[in-house]
Amino acid sequence: MAADGLSVMVNPDNDFVQCLTVDELNRLWRPDSDVSTWADIRADWPAEEIELYGAGTDSGTFDYFTEAINGDSGAIRTDFFPSEDDNVLVQGIAGNVNALGFFGYAYYLENVDRLKLVAVDGGDGCIEPSAETIASNTYVPLSRPLFEYWNLERVESNPTVAELGEFAFSPQARGAIAETGYLVYDDAVYEAILERFDNRVTGTAFLDFQPGDSVVDAVRSVE
Repeated sequence: MAADGLSVMVNPDNDFVQCLTVDELNRLWRPDSDVSTWADIRADWPAEEIELYGAGTDSGTFDYFTEAINGDSGAIRTDFFPSEDDNVLVQGIAGNVNALGFFGYAYYLENVDRLKLVAVDGGDGCIEPSAETIASNTYVPLSRPLFEYWNLERVESNPTVAELGEFAFSPQARGAIAETGYLVYDDAVYEAILERFDNRVTGTAFLDFQPGDSVVDAVRSVE
């Protein structure tokens, strides 16, 4: 299990967008949006047309972003450039001073010199995605847990699969996760997950999980 923060980015030469509220993001990205220029978001911003980029519609990133920002998975305006290839999105945002897009924080880390992060105000002030704010789930509402799914029958019948499960929640595995650009949670989260795994507890602990909720409390909630 790892953490990711869906990141909103603009061109580095954009010197006026520092933070957007969830309401502003909703007005920009919702299906019936009438926002076409920066001035449509805030009157004192330039009346320049925004070029929008986003994760491809078949991706979990797209599903999570649309649900978190627009309230319904898949609900989004149609006049944006979607791509499953984040490198294409990077090129688009980096190539247009009026571009804005979203994708995972790990891909931002690979392109910090070509992109500018935008902080998001989810109700408690402007917060940028970072290793700390994503792993603590305080980057609201765009922090998200990434899951692993285990077949109980295979775990029970194959010692090698069981051993792999034990390794997946170990400090060594956490080190490997960190090298990918995704984030790791506090040790307590993995200890709680490992306890569930050892007790063969099935089902999700995140059915009622909301942005800003405690990840470790969620994991411990299912007995």
